[in-house]
Amino acid sequence: MEFGLKKRARHEVKVEVASLETKYPHNVMMYHYPPTEDVHIDEFEELALERLRLLRVLDRASTRNLRVLSDEWKEIVSADLTREGLRSYLRLCSNGGSGKHEADIQTRRRDYLSHFILRLAYCRSEDLARWFVAREMELFRYKFAALSSAEVKQFLESNGFEIHPLTEAQKDEVKDGLYESTAGQSVAKIELLDFYKVPFTQVLDLVRGRRCYLKAGYAYVNTHDLVSLVGTKQQDEIEQGLQAAKTMVDDVEADDRISRTLKALHNSYTGRDYTVCRDAAVPIESLDQLSKTSMPLCMRICHEHIRANHHIKHTGRMQYGLFLKGIGVTLEDSLRFWREEFTKKMDSDKFTRSYEYNIYHNYGKKGSMVNYTPYSCAKIIKDVAGPGDCHGCPYKNMDQGSLKSKLSSYGLSASAIEEVMFFVSRGHYQIGCGKYFQLTHNSPVEPSINHPNNYFEESQMAMGNRQKRANGSAPPKARIRPDIKGHGDRSMLMGDDDDELWRIAETQERIMQSQKDISEAFNDDLDLTQIDY
Repeated sequence: MEFGLKKRARHEVKVEVASLETKYPHNVMMYHYPPTEDVHIDEFEELALERLRLLRVLDRASTRNLRVLSDEWKEIVSADLTREGLRSYLRLCSNGGSGKHEADIQTRRRDYLSHFILRLAYCRSEDLARWFVAREMELFRYKFAALSSAEVKQFLESNGFEIHPLTEAQKDEVKDGLYESTAGQSVAKIELLDFYKVPFTQVLDLVRGRRCYLKAGYAYVNTHDLVSLVGTKQQDEIEQGLQAAKTMVDDVEADDRISRTLKALHNSYTGRDYTVCRDAAVPIESLDQLSKTSMPLCMRICHEHIRANHHIKHTGRMQYGLFLKGIGVTLEDSLRFWREEFTKKMDSDKFTRSYEYNIYHNYGKKGSMVNYTPYSCAKIIKDVAGPGDCHGCPYKNMDQGSLKSKLSSYGLSASAIEEVMFFVSRGHYQIGCGKYFQLTHNSPVEPSINHPNNYFEESQMAMGNRQKRANGSAPPKARIRPDIKGHGDRSMLMGDDDDELWRIAETQERIMQSQKDISEAFNDDLDLTQIDY
């Protein structure tokens, strides 16, 4: 979302830490009541995107067929949260229940507000709601698992759960059953655990998995498994909240300030912006070699198609041309690359008349002067390729036989191909791409690929051609881009943003794009109390 030059100074709503601690006293909250504070429209959008990044981290972990809360699952999620600049949420999920540090309290506030914002976006269809509930429950379980026995008791009391741990005398009466039903724990550890007596109907998943002791219609549940009972109530709370939010969608969408944000949210790209490359320029003479070593399959296929046919259709030119811009091919070199290839089939005048303008346009030098953004994986996967097309995601568009042959021709062994195909056959195209990266780079870690330019950058860093960016630096505030065009906002750029010349260049670019007449009403505060969840 972009704003005109003549906008009012942003009004910051500052809330005392003591007040926030009263509102958000615990890391694990049940999201009973909608928030009641004013939120600026910028923060509204920022919180929505931040929450989406968080849930996408959990979604990527779920596609790896790992047991939630297993050591491997936690390791992957922890690394991904750090890479996404979400270390504050990582602390929320690993530091227990009620830290007093101001940063933790602020994170609880962001956690609470962003949950309710996403309810408005994900109540629109059963598929969206199902995805949202699944990810939110994984997040809840992750946070709850970090609580100590004392913090669990505090949580139960503050949320109205009328259950209490067994006394020592009560434990002695059923101790044999507790020993037999608590797998993976020694007798000494079992004696230290708190157990709760609850109706067995409230923990049917534990009963089904034989993970609790049953007697006279009651289940005896230890502290670690109590999330089954609490999680059921949390899930009911979220599902009912989504139903309530659904009845208010029309009223919410009457406010144009938030309707576009919510509608475009699920398919929005939340990674780094590759519109402008800040790394060294890439000469076109190196593209043949780079296509073999550092380009993802979707771009390598486009490059080879151009070299073989000296032409590529419009969507393919957009996909590959913007990718080249993002990796550091200059406008002059881009013009030279396309001219040299296309004039092998046509005269120079035809190229100038039919194709040259589009290249200038992609670089923001002609027409609307919009500096177009390279396509993300989400955009490429959605594109449909017809006969004679080479754009789109090959993991999705190619039949399995052709894809296997292509991977084999690129040097992958039969066993390596099967590793890639394991994910592709299940529709996890980006994970398949990450596995291809890992195999072709002999990498000990499989990267999370969400953008072709991200793939190229990771490859160059793995080969030692570019320096790795500072770990843990939070990604700048993203902006939702529901259309395929790029936009003037550069707030997603990573790196050392204190470069004065870079700021001047960005300012000039924003001035050129400020011709769009966006209502100044966007700068007003958005009152969440006006939204009935």
